[in-house]
Parts: sequence; C-alpha cells; structure tokens
Amino acid sequence: MMYLFLTGCTIITIFGNLCIIISIAHFKQLHSPTNFLILSMAATDFLLGFMIMPYSMIRSVENCWYFGNLFCKVHYSFDLMLSVISIFHLCSIAVDRFYAICDPLHYSTKITMPVIKKLLFLCWSVPAVFAFGVVISDSHVSGIEGYEILVVCFNLCPITFNKVWGVIMFITCFFAPGSVMVGIYIKIFVVSRRHARIVNNMSGYANDDKKTQVSKKTDRKAAKTLGIVMGVFVSCWLPVFITILIDPLLNFSTPEVLFDALNWLGYINSTCNPLIYGFFYPWFRKALKYILLGKIFDPHSDTANLLN
Repeated sequence: MMYLFLTGCTIITIFGNLCIIISIAHFKQLHSPTNFLILSMAATDFLLGFMIMPYSMIRSVENCWYFGNLFCKVHYSFDLMLSVISIFHLCSIAVDRFYAICDPLHYSTKITMPVIKKLLFLCWSVPAVFAFGVVISDSHVSGIEGYEILVVCFNLCPITFNKVWGVIMFITCFFAPGSVMVGIYIKIFVVSRRHARIVNNMSGYANDDKKTQVSKKTDRKAAKTLGIVMGVFVSCWLPVFITILIDPLLNFSTPEVLFDALNWLGYINSTCNPLIYGFFYPWFRKALKYILLGKIFDPHSDTANLLN
C-alpha cells in the first residue's frame, strides 16, 4: 500500500509538471515572464519527481539504502538542492505577482526577460552551491555521534542536520522565503480589495448591486486562491523544517520513520504545485486538452489562442 501511494504521488508529480513544461514551451502565446517562472518551477518539480522520489520511496518503504554511500551523498545533495529551488521559485512567483497587481503601470518595465533570467539564475545557483557544499563536506553531520555507524553498519541514508545547520536550514530555506511570501500575499490581498472597492465606487447607480456582487465574488476568489497557495506551502514544509530545527535539541530522538514521512510531505508540495499554478489557470486546461488529444502535433498548433 505504501508503494502504491508513493508511486501515485511520484507519477502525478512527474506528469503534472511535464504537462506544464510542454504547454508553456510549445504555445507561443504563453511565452511571458510570469509563465517562464512557472516553467522553471515545473522543471524543478519534474526533476524532483523523476530523480529523487523513486529512490526515496525505496528507502522509506524498505527502511534501508541499497545504492551505496557515494550515491547517498549525490541523492541527498540533489534532494536538498531541488527542494530549496522549488521553494525559491514559489517566492519568486510571489514577487512577480506583487508587481503585477500592486504596481501594474510599471510591471512591464520592472519585470522583463533579463530580470527573469537573473532571478532564475539565483534560484538555481544559490541552492546548488549550498546543497552540494553542505552535503559533500559533511558539515551538516559534524559532531553527531553515531552517524557513521548508521551509514556503514545499518546501511542507511539518514536525513540529519546538526544544531548549527538545523538553524541555518530553518531560517534560510523556510522562514525567510516563507515570510516574504506571506507578507507579499497579504499585501496583494489588501490591494486587490482596494481595487475592487474603487471599481465598485466608480460604477453607476443602476449597476451598483451587480458591481457589488462582482466585487464580493472577486474578493472571495482572491482570498481562496491566496489561502490555498499559503496553506499548501505551510502545511507541506513547516513540519519537516520544524523537525530539522528541534531534532538536534532532542538529541536526535525523532524516529526515522517520522522524519521520512515529514520529508515526503515536503515532496508533496511539488505534487500540488502543478494543481495550484496550472489547473487554476484556464489556459492550462485548454493546453492540456491539446496535449491529451494529440493536437500539439498539428501544424501551427503553437499559435493557438489559449487566453480568450
């Protein structure tokens, strides 16, 4: 049953994000700065599902690591790197939405393709240097008694951080980007409500009731979308980062099974991302029909109108 459930999560992660990659890459109408951020995040989540989750699934179910110590370091490095890259992309998308909604007149001049390229370079390079530097140097397990015994004698590939790196991981990889996201989305929600009230006040008295209903509907939709975005992010990542923070203080007494389960909860954020940032967009539903029906192989299908 565990294999079936985790395999299902892996398949959804791989094919859900692959559909987003194909959609944005194929249809020219979707080539925008915002969508390239979503494309890059989908590529990150796709790699996480394709390269990391299958091996993590075997480790979690079998409670044993069969692939050697060297591959344990490689797997651990890519695992940490892709997870942090995915979180950084969520933060970058929040920044993009902030300028689009709160400063729409200057959005096209501030969020340009060169800016997006620099942002993507930071999103990929910083976590890569951080993850491989920490794992290959073994600084994250420095001072932990019994770690070598777990790896060599019990054939495990445990997820472990000492006190120093537990604090660093929590602050840099979760608390800082999470705080930025929460602050930005609160600001977006406040500005959206203000815009809705202005539009409502500018409408004629004859259509006042109708405009009020539209305004309330827009507010509810904004609140629901932002609530889902932040709720999924916090629900998936907060438990594992809290455990990383407090586990060294509890003398590493957290059961390996619990740590594995919380780590998979973080993976599931990559499973949910295509549902949140893909299926909530009407253009993605239209693009998905083209993909599933094989219409993307038709001549000139890349110029199809998906935004009406």
